[in-house]
Amino acid sequence: MRFTAQQIASFLNGEIIGNADVEVDSFSKIEEGRPHSLTFLSNPKYTPHIYETKADIVLVNNDFFAEKEISATLIKVPDAYAALTLLLRMVNDIVNPPREGIERPCHIAESAKTGDNVYIGAFAYLGENCQIGDNVQIYPQTYIGNNVKIGDNTIIYAGAKIYKDCVIGQNCIIHSGAVVGADGFGFSPQEGVYHKIPQLGNVVLEDDVEVGANTTIDRAVMGSTIVRKGVKLDNLIQIAHNCEIGSNTVMAAQAGIAGSTKIGESCVLGGQVGIGGHITIGSKTQIGAQSGIISNTKPGSEVMGSPAIPLKSFFKSSIIMPKLPDMYRQIGMLEKEIEELKKQLNSDKDRDEGLSCK
Repeated sequence: MRFTAQQIASFLNGEIIGNADVEVDSFSKIEEGRPHSLTFLSNPKYTPHIYETKADIVLVNNDFFAEKEISATLIKVPDAYAALTLLLRMVNDIVNPPREGIERPCHIAESAKTGDNVYIGAFAYLGENCQIGDNVQIYPQTYIGNNVKIGDNTIIYAGAKIYKDCVIGQNCIIHSGAVVGADGFGFSPQEGVYHKIPQLGNVVLEDDVEVGANTTIDRAVMGSTIVRKGVKLDNLIQIAHNCEIGSNTVMAAQAGIAGSTKIGESCVLGGQVGIGGHITIGSKTQIGAQSGIISNTKPGSEVMGSPAIPLKSFFKSSIIMPKLPDMYRQIGMLEKEIEELKKQLNSDKDRDEGLSCK
């Protein structure tokens, strides 16, 4: 599949600088650009590569101006990264068209209802009273429990598990190995023995949510664990029972959210962030990787560290940390000097008192 610069520019409503007839058939990173490929420049630190790349077409922002000659054809767009995303989606839709039909063997309960143009892969299981919307794709070896509702255009990849009573919205993507609706970690300690607390709630994923591979979202004790519209979860994330994740929040891999925590809208959590239970994270909070959150944060906070502190304070502390061994030695030397000065002062004082007596 080949496209000319002119075709791409027309699709993106971009401006061509260079040869409009040059053709490409693949994508590449700008620092690894190869002939017949398209790349992009969005991050300014990669600018030097545009003068050396072997790629034939480069997407650039409208405000980019070359400081020297560039061999590639440029296509100027308002946002090069967003334009690349549109191209990738177009190509993906062409090379990976939606599947349709029901493969055998699979189990579909008689009471289950499926919409139009549904794909159900081999060895999938659909329980009683499931409601599957139009254009849903359920890949092989997927488990869908009783009373689960799945909205239109959602994709459930191979091996994902959705427990009973859970609700999945429209245009969601749940990747392989993800588990939605397993029991929350609830136990009542009685005389040294932990007794299981039944988890009678469910999980609700609103529209446009993406759940990464091997991520787990636990069902609520009562009520619902809720993941709001537009949330994007990376692989290997744990969200505990009765949490609520605000719309358009994103989390990187290995984040862990303890029970009954409320995370606001449009938050960003780095990898391996841990948040304690019954905490409220304000909207638009940004949390750096490997941070530990033990108290509420205000909206718009930027924090990092364990326990987390304001970002600016963290960076200042990071500069000081490598100097602590030397500072410790210096403090030790100063303490010795102070003790010697005290001894000297006491000695001088005793001598002066002795002279005054005479």
